[in-house]
Amino acid sequence: MSHLTLITTLYTLDPVLFCITRLSPTKVIILTEDGAVDKKVQAENMLEATFGKFIEIKKLITSLYDPVRVALDVADAIEKEHDLGNQVMINVSGGRKPQAFGTLFGAYARSDMVKRIVYVTEEDNFMIEFPILGFNISPTKKAILEHIRFGEKSVTAIAVKVGISRGMAYNHIRELKDMGYISDEDGFSITDSGRLAVI
Repeated sequence: MSHLTLITTLYTLDPVLFCITRLSPTKVIILTEDGAVDKKVQAENMLEATFGKFIEIKKLITSLYDPVRVALDVADAIEKEHDLGNQVMINVSGGRKPQAFGTLFGAYARSDMVKRIVYVTEEDNFMIEFPILGFNISPTKKAILEHIRFGEKSVTAIAVKVGISRGMAYNHIRELKDMGYISDEDGFSITDSGRLAVI
């Protein structure tokens, strides 16, 4: 039997409590950061005190303001839970917006492993379902992005490394640029969107 893991941002307790009572997870992974503000630490402690005997509560230290790092950390957590056979749900109701967006991007990077993404309104605890989107990037484009991310700037070298013709490499690079995943100022460089797409 599969279990349900809720990966959640947290600032105030109410949205997370609502998710726990509505979704009945067997594990909750709270996204937090080093030096979290007192209000957040109190909410984390209250959650552990209230549910820690019945639900496995874990903390995942990530960034507060770097959405790419948050997305990497969340994608990794989703993979681990999926490998354990657990269903994964994501709550992006609390915390700073960059952390919530990073959480959302991490869910999109592993869209095939996520069952639901929700947001709970502060005013009336109404649960909104977010669509589970993906970056829809082909393995070839992903490989090209990886080579650019590691500093490759030659189209010929990229074509050889990926195993495609130079013309195909140019086409893929043009499409990646149009998608906003790479910039061609001063040679090729990967954008934050591109970093998210290769997670």
